[in-house]
Amino acid sequence: MTPRRRGRPGHDQDAVLTAAVRLFNDRGYDATSMSDVAESLGIGKSALYHHVSSKEQLLTMAVDRALDGLFEAAASVPEDSATARLETLIRRSVLVLAERLEFVTLLLRVHGNTAAEQHALARRRQFDRLVTDLVARAQGEGGVRADVDPATAARLVFGMVNSLIEWYRPDRGDPAAIAATISQLAFDGLRRHPDG
Repeated sequence: MTPRRRGRPGHDQDAVLTAAVRLFNDRGYDATSMSDVAESLGIGKSALYHHVSSKEQLLTMAVDRALDGLFEAAASVPEDSATARLETLIRRSVLVLAERLEFVTLLLRVHGNTAAEQHALARRRQFDRLVTDLVARAQGEGGVRADVDPATAARLVFGMVNSLIEWYRPDRGDPAAIAATISQLAFDGLRRHPDG
């Protein structure tokens, strides 16, 4: 985790990071300069460099904020059956996405063009392996169907979660209700059961 620098009056490192993430999402990382970030905050570039050393540092901090939330969600899942842990992780991941929407949006748009992006993709692969392992263990205990490749199942479920960056806004529903819906669809599917 990058240590926070003390800020100049009126701005701190979080304010700088938030402004940068908005610009990266709106214009693209490559098309955004440090001058753009400084201008959006109404400060000079020298004041901006008081908070961070480079645009790459801003990107690393931003994607780490999203990824740290996902790993914290995974670490906080209670020890239980793998199936219950998987369901809890899906729900908590939705809450992380809702809480850190701009940061997760940026994370899901990186392509590996810079060292910061490669760092983010390596951590994403680590999280994907964690979820895949959880799916495989849930299959082994009979909690989820065993005829689907665990990695494919993990990608499909988190594809559903990650799609929220395209349409979710805080005024479009309660994140906990959305998390419950995604979890239910992931575990039960859309097909109507004869007794329902």
